[in-house]
Amino acid sequence: MKLLIHGRNLEITPALRDYTQTKLERATHHFGDAVREADVHLSVARNPRVPQQTAEVTVFANGTVIRAQERSENLYASIDLAAGKLARQLRRWKERHSDHHHGHSASTTPTTEAVADDSQVEGSLLQGREAELPDPGVRRKYFAMPPMSLDEARRQLDLIDHDFYLFRDKDSDQLQVIYRRNHGGYGVIQARG
Repeated sequence: MKLLIHGRNLEITPALRDYTQTKLERATHHFGDAVREADVHLSVARNPRVPQQTAEVTVFANGTVIRAQERSENLYASIDLAAGKLARQLRRWKERHSDHHHGHSASTTPTTEAVADDSQVEGSLLQGREAELPDPGVRRKYFAMPPMSLDEARRQLDLIDHDFYLFRDKDSDQLQVIYRRNHGGYGVIQARG
């Protein structure tokens, strides 16, 4: 598994890198063939009055994006919590796909890279793009959008741990948003045709 570790407002020490790698290898070791890349963002709040330390893990498993984010007063505890959450989400993902997909692939040797948050990383998702500062408060994300059904989009929403998911509808080839409703269930936003 390729592991990229980014640090924001902190230096990635060898001990922190080793701890993160060990925890993620334990969380993903049952899914080794499916999980090829993990992207970890570790951050510490700049305000010393707010002891908030965040671990955000994004895993790419056979074309599926699975994300876990946890915050606590201790970075190591945040890593533990995020790894546990990731393991649960991967287990749920595997249970859903074990009946439908039986893909086999060669396993890879684990590699780890620790980088500053704003540096270019070879093999990174941003490779080939020019680094630029976004408008304050705006974070851009780029990802492939293969067409999928509404049920597939709902399963993706459950895996990424967000309130909404943007997808390309398989039937109409239009962009749609599925979201969790406050009182239960899901809603879909689509362009009026």
